[in-house]
Amino acid sequence: MRVPVRRTVVLAAVLALIAGAVLLLALPERAGPACTGRKITSWAADSRLTQEFTRYGNDNTRVDDWTAGDGTHSVRLPDGRTLWIFSDTFTDRIQPPPNPRGQPHHWRSADSGRTPALTHNSLVVMDRSGRLERTLTGAAGSGPFFPDLPDGWRWPVQAHVEPRTPGSSEQVVRVLLWNRAPGQAPWIFGIPRATEVATLSLPSLRLESITPVVDQTAVPDPAHRVLYGTASVQDGTWTYVYGGDDGPARPTSNAYLARVPTGRLGQAGAWRYWDGQDWQPHAGRAAPVIRAGGGRGVGSSFTVVRDGATWVLLSMDTPGEPGNGLSAITTYWSCSAQGPWHGPTGRITPPRPADPTGQHRVAAYNPQAHPGLSPPGRLLLSYDINWLGPPGVPSDDQVNGDVELYRPRFLRLRLGAG
Repeated sequence: MRVPVRRTVVLAAVLALIAGAVLLLALPERAGPACTGRKITSWAADSRLTQEFTRYGNDNTRVDDWTAGDGTHSVRLPDGRTLWIFSDTFTDRIQPPPNPRGQPHHWRSADSGRTPALTHNSLVVMDRSGRLERTLTGAAGSGPFFPDLPDGWRWPVQAHVEPRTPGSSEQVVRVLLWNRAPGQAPWIFGIPRATEVATLSLPSLRLESITPVVDQTAVPDPAHRVLYGTASVQDGTWTYVYGGDDGPARPTSNAYLARVPTGRLGQAGAWRYWDGQDWQPHAGRAAPVIRAGGGRGVGSSFTVVRDGATWVLLSMDTPGEPGNGLSAITTYWSCSAQGPWHGPTGRITPPRPADPTGQHRVAAYNPQAHPGLSPPGRLLLSYDINWLGPPGVPSDDQVNGDVELYRPRFLRLRLGAG
């Protein structure tokens, strides 16, 4: 049978398309950026940012704003401002040296003979030029921005700007919170209870709501409770949220991982947890992505970033000998959010203030990356400073006597082949 000419032309075109598709499938895929081992290859102190926090903290124009704090996190806002997020925060007046002990340090005092004010959290707003301009505290103008509970408090950790709902053009800030209850030794930093998510409006930064997303109160042993948000990474349509269990009897913690569709951080039912094989909806079945023990494990606070195709985790290394506090930062790397994670590798010891007591108890802790303030190839990393007194000796006298003992410091890192 003779095929009409028009049908022959159409058939030939279809065959050509099929042949082209087969050829494309046969060609090797275009290589993307390779996932390779990473570690810190060089670093330098970022004195400009460290000094900006010194300037702002020492400014007595107001005596009810930030003078020091820890738990340093940040999020870049759509209008170019940066929101800095702190856990425990000191306010009150800063006095020039010498301090009451005659030492050459700025020191903190309270008006009218009060104890210097310490609140469980605060926010500090940085303008587009990089100048810190105001502190946000509670609705009444004082106290924590994220309200205390009748039987506990909240420590904020990671934050992201995301759509109010998936696909929405309206953006909000979501802040992950750790809900903790008072505890006795060894739980001197509180007993972990739950991870919550706060929603802040933009551009006003008004607190709209706080929603529980991962309740751990049913886990009988507090040492096995996992709080999420010490690190998080937005990657495509997912936000990956890392957490840890920070039992005080262990030198290191296990690291865990959840993921949430972008725009749904505040919806508990949208969270999925890595169980070692797959993502599933039950937080109790989560398995560690880095397991503590045998020279491995993470600190109670760590940070994760993407470097090309490689995921990089930075954590405080295993604490040193008693009396030497925390001092060194180490790295792990992986080709996926869930691992397998390789390391630890590399070790750097960032600068710390001198211990005014001469006891070598100044600690560095809570390394946190700030990708929104990091130009290509120069990762901004903060770390917190504190004075760890021997058992039974409060640290407040030291951190009030030298305000540099409770303020963040900053580094610029370069990551390279590890």
